Amino acid sequence: MDLTSLLGIETPLVLGPFGGMSSVELTATVSEIGGLGSFGLYGLGPDRIAEVARELRERTSRPFALNLWLPLRRPGEAAPGEGFDRGDYDRAVDALRPLFEEAGAEVPGWPVAPLPGFDLQLEAALAARPAVLSFVFGVPSPELVEEAHRRGIRVVGTATTVPEAVALQEGGVDAVVASGAEAAGHRPSFLADPESSLVGSFSLIPQVVDAVDVPVIAAGGIADRRGVAAAFALGASAVQVGSAFLATRQSVAPAVHRDRIRSAQAHETVLTRAMSGRSARGLPNRAVRTIERSGAIAPFPLQNILTGVFRRAASQQGEADLLSLWMGQSAGLARHDDAVEVFAELAAGLPSAPR
Repeated sequence: MDLTSLLGIETPLVLGPFGGMSSVELTATVSEIGGLGSFGLYGLGPDRIAEVARELRERTSRPFALNLWLPLRRPGEAAPGEGFDRGDYDRAVDALRPLFEEAGAEVPGWPVAPLPGFDLQLEAALAARPAVLSFVFGVPSPELVEEAHRRGIRVVGTATTVPEAVALQEGGVDAVVASGAEAAGHRPSFLADPESSLVGSFSLIPQVVDAVDVPVIAAGGIADRRGVAAAFALGASAVQVGSAFLATRQSVAPAVHRDRIRSAQAHETVLTRAMSGRSARGLPNRAVRTIERSGAIAPFPLQNILTGVFRRAASQQGEADLLSLWMGQSAGLARHDDAVEVFAELAAGLPSAPR
């Protein structure tokens, strides 16, 4: 079965899920025009997950995906639902205080509320019965995959290396996203640290295609028809695109973020732990440089929760130097501010598209 039939979509184009930056409007738009819209559930509690699913179904009757972060726990990190270390909090707050003050945001007091537990998120996501559940940061358990399949939900996992792709196939997923090092946002590596798992899309995609029998969705460095054509030439069955869609008016990214995406150059993006505590690709700004100089970066997700306070204030003020300017290395190829136009540009690179 090809990927479009497997997922119930018309066009093999997937919207990248944005953890914390997903938009019902953008997700529904991509699904409604024949692709697979995706909504990232990072940080959302069960009630909000149910609400998101209802809002999506009010906007489209087409298939959509919900995305969850598996509870990968690296040294020093707190698992979802667990509390944080007071020493980490104190050190991070001292380093971040000038950024809170600049944004006019109040420093969150101790104790900091933990993220919703993964089991509660999963229960709500399964109950929502999306066409697809996609995962980052690990291999979903056999029980999870079996339950999703029992409910008619397809399961997609994300790999940054060939061994991760093989592990996902062995775990029973229906398709694998091969996420090249060029991709925006968090690096979802899980078998090794992200810094030693940086494989470019041109190397990663064909090697994953050769290593697994399930369909491969190419991600990372794809922003126009040329990237789509290249991904399919390398053996991909679909492409997943983030930055080009994040730059559209249907996204929730503030205007200054969208403008920076369209004007960025490939060499300008960096991998940094400064804003969230985990390695992620974006455009460096004053906040990133200030935090990195301080040397006091709390483990994920505490760092992400703390910086999120001044980032929300900065978003309302249109202050780009205090935002997480997530974007991939091909961000500057984004030319359109409407998601329908982005979709049409990408579709023009599909093998069956007229030349």
